[in-house]
Amino acid sequence: MDKIRDTQDMIKVMAPVRDPETWHFCTTDDRELAERAHPHALAVFGEEEGTSLILPDEAARDLGFAVEMPMSRITLSVHSALDGVGLTAAVATALAGAHIPCNVVAAYYHDHVFVPEELAEDAVAILRDVARGAE
Repeated sequence: MDKIRDTQDMIKVMAPVRDPETWHFCTTDDRELAERAHPHALAVFGEEEGTSLILPDEAARDLGFAVEMPMSRITLSVHSALDGVGLTAAVATALAGAHIPCNVVAAYYHDHVFVPEELAEDAVAILRDVARGAE
């Protein structure tokens, strides 16, 4: 799979796909709880204040985390290069223009955009429009 670096190419082939799972951004400074949550986490990041985790709804609830902001994950299916420039900015700018907050997590193969669950369908439509506009 070839990595794409060109900004316009990344945008036009990003092909956003919504994950049906509900996700929660959670945090804890309890190391034992973080260790129990880790196997369920989509992502884990250590911060000075504690461990941040992205957990599926059921695991977050079962482990006692706050679940006040359910999120949907939209995967940008383009294999963007780690040193590619502009994809995150284009996505965040388009969603901000529609007053949709987003949290972007860049992984090795794809970028993943988390938006409030109730705004996910609108976000996917906006991102598809952005991709069509880059053609």
